[in-house]
This record gives sequence, C-alpha cells and structure tokens, in this order.
Amino acid sequence: MKIAVYQFAPIWANIPANLENISRVVASRKADLWILPELATTGYVFNELREVQKLAEDLKKGHTTATLRELTHQHQTAIVLGLAEKYGDRIFNSAVVFNRGELCAIYRKAHLFYEEKKWFIPGVEPPPLVDIQGVKVSVMICYDWLFPEMARSLALRGAQLIAHPANLVLPYCQNAMLTRSLENRVFTATANRIGSEGIGKKKLTFTGWSQITAPDGKRLGRLSRDREGILIKTIDPKLALDKSLTSLNDIFADRRPEIYRLGE
Repeated sequence: MKIAVYQFAPIWANIPANLENISRVVASRKADLWILPELATTGYVFNELREVQKLAEDLKKGHTTATLRELTHQHQTAIVLGLAEKYGDRIFNSAVVFNRGELCAIYRKAHLFYEEKKWFIPGVEPPPLVDIQGVKVSVMICYDWLFPEMARSLALRGAQLIAHPANLVLPYCQNAMLTRSLENRVFTATANRIGSEGIGKKKLTFTGWSQITAPDGKRLGRLSRDREGILIKTIDPKLALDKSLTSLNDIFADRRPEIYRLGE
C-alpha cells in the first residue's frame, strides 16, 4: 500500500479554498491512501461557538462530502481527514474516511484537547475499522495518542494501519507514536499541520513533523517542522499481522489482562 501524508496550514474558515488545495494535491501524486490533518477544512482556533456552528457540515449533504466523493472516485484513492461535523444539534471534531467515491466511516474524537471542550461534543463510539484495498485501517485524532488504550484497542481489533489526523501543539506525540507502533506492531501515519493560528494572545503554533512509523518502532519518514510537504511511503501491511517479538514471545499472546487491574 502506498501511503501519502499531506502537511499544510489550512486557511482559517475558508472551506472552499482548503478543499481546492486538497484536490490539487491529491491529483498531483498517486497513492492508495491519503491522510490529512485534523480540522483540515476549517482551521483550528476559534473564539466563539457560533464560528464553529457556521463552519460545521452535515456529512449527508455538505460541500466537503460531495468534493471528497468525486475526488476519491476520480483518482481511485482513499482519504482520511478531519473536519467539523454537524450532527443534529451537536458538533463533533470528526475524521472521515472516503474510499473510491464512498463515505466509508466517520470517527468522532473521543478525547478533546484544551478549548476543543468549549466547541465540540466528545464522541462515544470506538473508531471504525475500514477495509481499504484489503488493508485494515483505523483512525485516531490528535490527542487520542496520549491514551495507549486507544491504539491498543484498535490493534486488538485487527488494525494494520492507524491513520492519525492531528493539530499537534505539544512536542511529545511524534516520538510517542514510535512506541505506539512498537507496542502494538502496527503502522501509524500522523498528518499534522504547520503554521500559527489565532488572534492576539490567543495563538497556537503547530509542530509539523508529520510522519509514518513501522511495526518495529522505526520512523519510515518525517516532514519538516514548518514547511508544507507530502510524505509518501510504500508499506507491506502484512508486517502488522506478525505480533512476534522473539521466537518465544507474541505481544498479544503474552498479555495478562486478568492482572491489569484498573482503578484499584
């Protein structure tokens, strides 16, 4: 499977311009799966709830849905990206999975970071597991990385690749994802954004360094901290099916869940 991670700085509150840019980039290179940042169509920093409400889209009829259906159909590819989703009277920080013209899955971010708690409702469903050209792909969003239970649960369900749209501002995640790959023997692809966003003192600077990691805990490639770019790597998903660490150790068979007592 050829994976492409696209790192860029979305134009705040300009969904058409961001979709036009995404469409241009996807058309420029061949890949089986594209992973783009969290809230890739809207930008990240908001000052009022009404800003988010204005930008959030109903995925049954939104402009983004129509664009990504056509884009993935035309180029026979799959895309994972983050957006603000309107569902009834609720707004979620969501990631969508489109594959060859079809909306396959929606994941609503479970672990909300910082001021996201002012704008979004936390998701209550586990991330989906999607078959993309025979590869089992699942999704986390940004701050989900800090909870090892999330990646572990996805691996136990059979995920070979974890797509990870992000808007990272803390310096820890990229190295931590090496551990997430190693402890679960899976591939991960983190699509972070770059640049700074905000008004006055309310400003965030994003860390870039989008990357793809392998089941042996190694980094297959990484983009820069502050420049737009595309990272493309071809992986062998079958490597994520092998959970052996030594000839006598299998990381899942060796688990002892009966002694992992939580809350005691």
